[in-house]
Amino acid sequence: MQANGCPQHNGEVAASTSSQVHQNGASLTLSNGQAGTETSLARCPKVLTKSDRDIVRLIGQHLRGLGLDRTVDQLIQESGCSLEHHAASKFRSHVMNGEWDKAELDLNELKGLVDSQQGSLKMKFLILEQKYLEYLEDGSVLDALHVLRNELTPLKFNTERVHELSSFMMCNNPEDLREMADWEGKSPEARQKLMERLQSFLPPTVMLPPRRLQTLLNQAIELQKENCPYHNTKYDNDLEAVSLLMDHICSKEDFPCATLQILNDHCDEVWYCKFSPCGTKLATGSKDGTLIIWDINKETHELRHRRTFDGHAYGVACIAWSPDSMYIVACGPEDCSELWLWNVETGDLRVKMSQSPEDSLTCASFHADGKRFITGGTRGQFYQCDLDGNVLDSWEGVRVQGLQCQKDHKVVLASDTHHRIRGYNFDELTDFQVIQEDHPIMSFTIADDGRRTLLNVATQGVHLWDLKDKCLLRKFQGITQGFYSIHSCFGGLNQDFIASGSEDHKVYIWHTKREVPICVLEGHTRTVNCVHWNPKLPSMLASASDDGTVRIWGPQKYCKQEANGCQSGRSTPV
Repeated sequence: MQANGCPQHNGEVAASTSSQVHQNGASLTLSNGQAGTETSLARCPKVLTKSDRDIVRLIGQHLRGLGLDRTVDQLIQESGCSLEHHAASKFRSHVMNGEWDKAELDLNELKGLVDSQQGSLKMKFLILEQKYLEYLEDGSVLDALHVLRNELTPLKFNTERVHELSSFMMCNNPEDLREMADWEGKSPEARQKLMERLQSFLPPTVMLPPRRLQTLLNQAIELQKENCPYHNTKYDNDLEAVSLLMDHICSKEDFPCATLQILNDHCDEVWYCKFSPCGTKLATGSKDGTLIIWDINKETHELRHRRTFDGHAYGVACIAWSPDSMYIVACGPEDCSELWLWNVETGDLRVKMSQSPEDSLTCASFHADGKRFITGGTRGQFYQCDLDGNVLDSWEGVRVQGLQCQKDHKVVLASDTHHRIRGYNFDELTDFQVIQEDHPIMSFTIADDGRRTLLNVATQGVHLWDLKDKCLLRKFQGITQGFYSIHSCFGGLNQDFIASGSEDHKVYIWHTKREVPICVLEGHTRTVNCVHWNPKLPSMLASASDDGTVRIWGPQKYCKQEANGCQSGRSTPV
C-alpha cells in the first residue's frame, strides 16, 4: 500500500481484508466502519525501521488480545503495518469460526510460506482432527465417519493417531469424548489452542507467535532475575509481581542475612546440621554425643526443641535424613565404628550398627527409595545396608571421606583419600572416575539437579563441578579452608546459591554464577563446621559452629531482637 508518498513497508501486506484504503483520495475504510479522508493519509509517519515495524506488530497483537480492535485498526492505519499476512488473517478467521473447508483452501495459499516440507500436511491433519471431533461432539456420526475415512485416512499420516481417533466413535456422550480425547470440546478455547499449534508452522513474518510480547517481557524479567544477586522469591506470575517500568532488583533485606535465633542446647562443639527433606525439622549433631531434632514453624521461622537422641559416645559428626523425613542416620568421627538409625517420629532406635571394631563409619547417604543407605569411612569399609542394618553389598579397599547417592538408585559417588570422587554401581559392580582434585576433598554435596556438585577442598576452598561434563565450573573466593571437615550446601530458590562455613568463624554465601561472595555472615566466635539451607524455605539457613551454637539465619523482617538476640549476628558488605 502506498499513499501520499508513504513507502510500501518492505512488501508487507497492509492490514487484512478488513482494512481497505482507496488511493483515489476519496476515503479510508476500516473494519470498524469508520471512514477517514485523504487528510488522514497525509499524517503518515517517518519511514519505519524493521525494529519499529516489529514493535508495532507486537503492540498490535497485544491490543488485539485485549479486545481493543478499534485501537488496533487505527494503529494499522497510521503505521501502514499489517499484523500478519492477509492469507494468514483469513486462515485464522476461518479456523476460529469453524469454517473448515475454507480453512483447507487457505492452506493452499499459505503452502509456499510454511516453514517445513511436511508442515502443510501436518496442518491439514490438525484441522481435520478438530473437524472430526466437533462432528462427534455434535452427534453427527456419519459426517465424522466421512472425515475419518475420506479425508484423514487418505493423508497416510500419523496412522497411529488415526486409529486412536476412530476409537472415539465408541463414546456415548460428549463428556466421555472430551475425557477420552483429553480435549476441551467445541469451544473458542479449543480452537484457539488449535490455532496456536497451526501457527507454529508459519514464520513470524507471516503470523506472530501467540502472546509474543508477553513472552519477550518474561524473558527480560528472567534475565534481570539472573542478574539480581539476591533474587530468592518465587512468583506465580512474574509479569504481575514485578514492575515493567523499572529494572528488577531484590532487596538484601529479604535475603537470609540476619540471625533469627541462636540454639544453645548443645554443650560442646556442634559438628553438623541438616534440615529434613520436608523442611519442617532441623537435626543438629555435636561433640557432646547428642543429636537434637528441632521443629520449624514455617510462618514465624521459629524453631522449637522436639527431642534429643543421646548415647553417641564419640559425638555426631555426620547426619543423613531418609527421603520421607522419617528416619535419620547419625555417624561419628574417624574413630567411631558405630552408626545409629533413629525413627524421628517415634523416638525409637531402629538399629545400632557396627560390623567390626576396626570400622570407621563416618559418613552416610540414603538412596532415593528410602529403603537402603550407604555408609563408610576412612579405614576402607564401604557398605550398602537396609533399614535393619543388614549389609546388602560391600566394597572393600575404598577409604571414604564422603558419600552421596544419586537419584538413579544405582550409582553412589564417594570421595576418597586419593583426592578424587569416583562412581560405584552396586548393580553392575563397576566403578569409574568422576573428579580428580590436587588436594584432599574434605566434603562434597550434590545439587537436586544431579548434575552439579560442590566440594570443600583442603587449603583451596569451595569448588563447583559439573558431574556430566566432568569439568570444574567455578572456584569461589573468600573462605578459610584448612584440613577441617567443613560442609557447604546448595540452596535458595532453584538452588541458585551456595553457602559454606569457614575457619575464620564466618558464613559465606555466593550466587552460583559469581565467584565473589554476595554475603558474609558474622556472629559465630569459632570455626563454622557446617551450613545447610532449608529445602522448602529459601529464606532459611542454619550454621553449626565449634562455639557450641547453631544459628538460624533469615530475612530481617523475621528478626525479633528482644526475644532471641538477633543483634548479635550481622552481614558484612562484600
